[in-house]
Parts: sequence; C-alpha cells; structure tokens
Amino acid sequence: MSETYGFYAMLDRMQYINRWGLMRNNRVENIKEHSFDVAVIAHALAVIHNNMAGEGDVTVDPYKVQAFALYHDCTEIITGDLPTPIKYRNEEIKAAYKEVEREAASRLASLLPSDMRDEYLVLLEPSFISDPTPESDLTLRLVKAADRISAYIKCMSEEASGNREFESAMETIRSTIDNIKLPEVDYFMEKFIPSYGFTLDQLNSREE
Repeated sequence: MSETYGFYAMLDRMQYINRWGLMRNNRVENIKEHSFDVAVIAHALAVIHNNMAGEGDVTVDPYKVQAFALYHDCTEIITGDLPTPIKYRNEEIKAAYKEVEREAASRLASLLPSDMRDEYLVLLEPSFISDPTPESDLTLRLVKAADRISAYIKCMSEEASGNREFESAMETIRSTIDNIKLPEVDYFMEKFIPSYGFTLDQLNSREE
C-alpha cells in the first residue's frame, strides 16, 4: 500500500475549533470559516493597495496575500484558539506561545510529502521566512489587518442580533484597525464595511 498523508484531512478539522471561547455567541464561528473571511478581505486589501500604489511603492501579489491569510490560523488545529487576553497578556506569554505555534506548524508540515513541506511551513508560520523583504512584511501586515477586520465584522453581526456581549470588543478592535495606518484599510472600512449591516433586499437593490 502506498504512503498516505494527513495534512489536508487535518485542515478539514478546523471546522471543529470555535473562536471567541470566552464570549456568549448568538452564532458560533469556527476557524475554518473565519480563515475564508480573512482570505477574502486580505486579497481585497492587496488589490486596493496595488491600485493606490505610486511609482516606486512596494506592491504585493494578491494571491500570495490570500494564501497567507487562508493558512494564518491553521496551527490552532493543534494549539486550540487561545483567548486574546491570555495570548497577549505579557511578553513572556507571547514569546512562549509563538514557540508553541512554530512547533505546531512543524508538526502540520510533517504531514506532507517532504518536497512540499518548505512551501507550506512559511504559510503556517511566517516566522520561518528566512529572508524577509518589504513585500513579505507588507503581506503579513495586510493579513493582520484583514484578521482584525474580520473580527470587527463578527462583532457587528453579534451586536445586530441583540448580543451586547461584543460591545467592548467591537470598540477595542475598531481602535486597533484605526491605528493600523494603512490607506487601503481605511478605504475598505469606509467603502465596504457599512454594507455588512444591510438586509438582503438592500444589498440586491444597491446600484452605482
């Protein structure tokens, strides 16, 4: 019997890991669907960035940005979703958790054929990038921004359903987004975020 590999079957288990574990949710969100949302937003931010870029400015590959976004939470298959207040409580915990994430990335990559592992290792844990460039740095900033925007949309959804549990989180996350200081992020928040509060009829009736 030929050798088989479990990498993609492990990724499928992302659907069983829920986010916002310390919060009362009207609708539970798992990291598989969250990763799709982040990938969509990150790709959009990359396209917007490139459209805004002037001569000599750093540009990014939108599909590379999308790939990093799609895989950004995969290590949580092994680590679980550690609540943000714990993960970032102090520098010691942050450093220790980063090492745990690196170990988890290595474990996941080991479930691939050897000639595929390096390609995926940097997607699973970008700290494995051996030679960072301005493009790779911006790529990761866009993914981080997309992650924050996705979290903000989740808060909007919970608040719209009458759940006040997310009010404080929504304010905090909005503040972090405003502090990112990237014009493409500001553009997305201005042009696209308001429609997340529309009804289906309102979305269908929107015209140029």
